[in-house]
Amino acid sequence: MEMSLQLQLNCKTTFAANRGLFFPPTAHRHQLCLPWRHEINAGCWGSFSITAGADFSRRRRKKAYNARPGGHTPKGFVPRPRIGSSNHKRGKKSTGVEGDSFSQTVHVISQGSKKTVDGNTDTDREEGVVVVEFPQEKKFEVVDANDETHEEGGQFPLLNETMSVSQNGNIFIIGEEGETVRETNADTDDEVTGETIVQETNADTDDERNKEAEASRLLRLELEANLRRQEIETIAVENFSKGNKLFVYPPVVKPDQDIEVFLNRSLSTLNNEPNVLIKGAFNDWRWKSFTIRLNKTTLNGDWWSCQVYIPNGAYKVDFVFFNGQNAYDNNDRKDFSISVDSGMDALSFEDFLVEEKRRELEKLALEQAERERQEEEKRQMEAEKAAEEEDRSLARVETERKRDKLQQLLNKAVKFMDNVWYIEHGEFNGKDSVRLYYNRSSGPLSNSKEVWIHGGHNKWKDGLTIVERLVKSGSKDADWWHADVVLPYQALVLDWVFADGPPHNASVYDNNHSEDFHAIVTKATDKEYWTREEQLIYRKLQEHRRLREKAMREKGEKTARMKVERKEKTLKRYLLSQKDIVFTEPLGIQAGRIVTIYYNPCKTNLNGKQEVWFRYSFNRWTHCNGPFPPQRMYPAENGTLVKTSVKVPLDAYMMDFVFSDKECGGVFDNNYGVDYHRPVFGGTLKEPPMHIVHIAVEMAPIAKVGGLGDVVTSLSRAVQDLNHKVHIVLPKYDCLSFSNIKDFQYHKNYFWGGTEIKVWHGKVEGLSVFFLEPQNGFFNAGCVYGCGNDAERFGFFSHAALEFLHQNGYNPDIIHCHDWTSAPVTWLFKEQYIRYGLSKARLVFTIHNLEFGADIIGKAMAHTHKATTVSHTYSVEVAGNPAIAPHLHKFCGIINGIDPDIWDPYNDKFIPVSYTSENVVEGKRAAKEALQHKLGLKRSDVPLVGIISRLTNQKGIHLIMHAIWRALECGVQVVLLGSAPDPRIQGDFENMANQLHSLHNDRARLCLAYDEPLSHLIYAGSDFILVPSIFEPCGLTQLVAMRYGSIPIVRRTGGLYDTVFDVNHDKGRAEVQGLEPNGFSFEGADTAGVDYALNKALSACYRRDWFNTLRKTVMEQDWSWNRPALDYLELYHAAHKSA
Repeated sequence: MEMSLQLQLNCKTTFAANRGLFFPPTAHRHQLCLPWRHEINAGCWGSFSITAGADFSRRRRKKAYNARPGGHTPKGFVPRPRIGSSNHKRGKKSTGVEGDSFSQTVHVISQGSKKTVDGNTDTDREEGVVVVEFPQEKKFEVVDANDETHEEGGQFPLLNETMSVSQNGNIFIIGEEGETVRETNADTDDEVTGETIVQETNADTDDERNKEAEASRLLRLELEANLRRQEIETIAVENFSKGNKLFVYPPVVKPDQDIEVFLNRSLSTLNNEPNVLIKGAFNDWRWKSFTIRLNKTTLNGDWWSCQVYIPNGAYKVDFVFFNGQNAYDNNDRKDFSISVDSGMDALSFEDFLVEEKRRELEKLALEQAERERQEEEKRQMEAEKAAEEEDRSLARVETERKRDKLQQLLNKAVKFMDNVWYIEHGEFNGKDSVRLYYNRSSGPLSNSKEVWIHGGHNKWKDGLTIVERLVKSGSKDADWWHADVVLPYQALVLDWVFADGPPHNASVYDNNHSEDFHAIVTKATDKEYWTREEQLIYRKLQEHRRLREKAMREKGEKTARMKVERKEKTLKRYLLSQKDIVFTEPLGIQAGRIVTIYYNPCKTNLNGKQEVWFRYSFNRWTHCNGPFPPQRMYPAENGTLVKTSVKVPLDAYMMDFVFSDKECGGVFDNNYGVDYHRPVFGGTLKEPPMHIVHIAVEMAPIAKVGGLGDVVTSLSRAVQDLNHKVHIVLPKYDCLSFSNIKDFQYHKNYFWGGTEIKVWHGKVEGLSVFFLEPQNGFFNAGCVYGCGNDAERFGFFSHAALEFLHQNGYNPDIIHCHDWTSAPVTWLFKEQYIRYGLSKARLVFTIHNLEFGADIIGKAMAHTHKATTVSHTYSVEVAGNPAIAPHLHKFCGIINGIDPDIWDPYNDKFIPVSYTSENVVEGKRAAKEALQHKLGLKRSDVPLVGIISRLTNQKGIHLIMHAIWRALECGVQVVLLGSAPDPRIQGDFENMANQLHSLHNDRARLCLAYDEPLSHLIYAGSDFILVPSIFEPCGLTQLVAMRYGSIPIVRRTGGLYDTVFDVNHDKGRAEVQGLEPNGFSFEGADTAGVDYALNKALSACYRRDWFNTLRKTVMEQDWSWNRPALDYLELYHAAHKSA
């Protein structure tokens, strides 16, 4: 609130000595309005006047203004800022309140009460600054507007004029009728002899007016400070009389302001301490701690004070006092606290903190982005500089090579041949026009009617570049002919022959006895020429490099963009994977926003329940405010759905929920024990990274035998890309592909199992890998599998891997082991390590193929926390196996993926043309032609069926053989790539290859040895890829085929059924997965099924537009590890929950 302060004082008027201040008999007053935030005792404030008697000198002394170069203004000259404002410098720590210089009082009378404040004027101050000083023996009284002003010596009438002070400090004299009589500049000297005289002056410069405005402002501040001090003194007296040792000013504390905290030391436990400090924080000691020293005040009593800034967001100030060491006044262990009138509470403060954290993270992100930009800019500059140096070096080398080549040419080149040819003026350079003479009678053209020159340069480097007809020269003796020839600029040596006609029409040549003619270009020997030549080569190299880098950059950007798009599409599929049961609006939950949850109880165990309650929290049930109160769900527009809406906290990264039929609990739908989880985007917190350790005996590409190696590498990379920490522990085989290991080095050693084990470390595909090398020779066999003691070798490795983790202090969140080879990890962990150093870890066990080691796998199933296999359908197919059946409650199937960086037709170096779904037709046409050329097949646009497989019974070799013959009967081409570990099967296919190559040499090729580059070309060049497996836990062949736009033809089993949706029969099944049909499939294991699928596929191939659309569709489906990685992370969290 504001108060209007009526000041009855001619601020710039000088009074005669010992003369009183005259007041007008009328009610006219001049008014000086001072803004004041009235925050306390509002009822006692009103309009008031200041009246005074004074004994001033007759004339104010003038003094030149000299700015003080440093130090502070004298006390009392400039008032300190008003408490309650926020104009202090934040960077300067407040240390308390200094003493005031006010020594006298001003009586404040308002509504019957009278208060006293100090005031004095120093007339001997710098020019242009007004300081009001009241004499020691006089007192001013602030009276009501109708009161008369008096002095101890009597009353004095004022002139019948009213004075008003303007904002710029000028004084207006207003007459009785309200008209302005004259205006007086506030900085003008004046005299008074018995009465008040105001002299009118005008400001001459802006600088003077600014000084006057500053003077007026300082006057207002001075008066405000006096009033504030008076208020504080009153409060101090009241508190001391009540025995209160603490108060703050202003009493109503608001955010974004300074408050002054007062402590009466004599009433405190610190009464004998020379130093007093305040130590505090805000909002229950949770935010922005501070420590400030208190200073002794001039208030009556032992009052000490300091200033404390109240930040936005505070709802409470908590503090104690201490002596800077170990003596405290903590309010009898309850601490002191002050409420802040901010509208904030503990709950809203949480949101405030989160928002503040978000802003901080945004700032840090911008700073990090700027640092990265600068680093990238620096890196590019350094790379550019290095590339320029390389280009200059290459240009010098190329120039030297040309000079050497020229020297060889010079040995054959001459300036003329006597009586055969010569060039007029003999000296010439590139771009010169020269006249070349030829004596027709000197050679085989002596009887020709026409003579032509066919020429080039630099040993015919650019082919035929000069063609001119010679004319008869009448000015020469003998049979001389000539032609005018323009030499190419790049010419070092001119090369030519003579002929009896133009190219393609000549029959007789004079080619200097098959040596051709050569002439030296003069400039070729000039140093200046070679300097220019080197510069020209350098510029060409730079241009080629820029174009190459630009193409690579654009390709890299497009690759990254396609990756992002694939991830977004896959995440959407993931979020909609349970849409028949639960989904949200919006689908992508945003932190700080409202989200609506839709639930279909008819599809769950809550079917038929009268009520459905939504029970939820965030951040894997760890949110500081959770779990939140249950909310009842009400029917949505769709009669089978119920819904509710909740506010998502700003610090959420995951939403967790279950459903029940009662508010207090009852029957739960908790998603079969793993709960429902949905990621939250845009929050200030990120999910804490998990630490996963894979213990495995295979890893691609350094120790790959089958699909296990691919899974270990690709799954690890995908999880690591989601910001989790991944390590792999692998045996150090002597047959490792060391060329694919980066930074391979010795790490440490340890002793266990009666032997020394050396540990090596390296990076494989960006993954951190530890290699264990026991000195007992277990892994020096030259192979991964096939030793008679494989069970002993891998059992030793499993135990050694756990011991390595234990001795090195690793305590991961998840230990993930694979197949029978690392199955012993499960029971060894439970029996020996879970209580000794690896207590945090949980076990996940993946079955890649139950065909091997079923008994060992069964024991692992009993001890692991969670178990998986590599597809949902395969998990159903093996559910009845004795090793699996007792443990179905912790068993599930997660489909494998492929590595999109290895299998990428847009960046594949083994295919002729890079392509995406946008140009799939052109890319596959080029690949087919390259494949046909490489294998010697007839170049034809007929359909091509590819088969890439290990040749084992599992892969359906009898169906493969039948399909090859059937495809050839249909008039198409067939290519097979694969080998058989069984020599008998290998022999059968070799015999078939000989027969096919004899009968269908231009349409069939069987390549019976694995060839990595050829496999890429077959995937790209084939129209169809056949996978007729008898059983297939997952299968990667069909996934790679679709990545390259080849249509899979598969048998409906295991992972083949889960990934290939028949174009005629599986549209509904595909829609459930958020996909479109993508191939052809057949039932049964007989030849009739293969014939049926082949016939359908080959017939569809001739519907060109439809088939090309299908190619585009399969290429745009994401069969990478994006989705499986999300499923595995949920499994890892479920493993912790189940334990």
